[in-house]
Amino acid sequence: MNYARPLARLVGEFEKLPGIGPKSAQRLAFYVLRMAPDEARQLAHAIVEGKEQIRHCAVCYNFTDQEVCEICRSDRRDRALLCVVEEPRDLMALERTNEFRGVYHVLGGVISPMEGIGPEALRLRELVQRVQDGSVKEVILATNPTVEGDTTAMYVARLIKPFEVKVSKIAFGLPVGGDLDYADQATLIQALEGRREV
Repeated sequence: MNYARPLARLVGEFEKLPGIGPKSAQRLAFYVLRMAPDEARQLAHAIVEGKEQIRHCAVCYNFTDQEVCEICRSDRRDRALLCVVEEPRDLMALERTNEFRGVYHVLGGVISPMEGIGPEALRLRELVQRVQDGSVKEVILATNPTVEGDTTAMYVARLIKPFEVKVSKIAFGLPVGGDLDYADQATLIQALEGRREV
């Protein structure tokens, strides 16, 4: 398409976002152009402000605008229960359940030899330091059910086992409201292995 140069640049910037193809980028660009000037400025300001003010928590590496995030500062959290996740978005997903009352550790990714990401690229040293102090009694591994996620979980489990803490992994399986008939074999196996007594 022959866009005006500013529009082409806007479409091009949207295309850089994950999961946004050319048509979605075009749709977003046209939406922004239809916005009132004040709304467009607020969007641009929110992007710049987020980029400039959001950092990693000094304790768990969640996103925050403080030195230490709200979860790590809370005195209502069980510090003996530590949940290890890949990214801040995974932490947010667990927080939406309102069920987990422990604290978190964000690794900052997964081990992925195909992408050149080894254990040294993750926040494993910081995790070991947190477990070493003796206050953590259980580490829950909440990595995604992918080859990389499972590899990372196994690596972390082996790394922290010497500290004599309980290590568990969240169960995976069928989604609520799902049909057995539509589930793939790996999901059914995970559901069977993660079963619990009724």
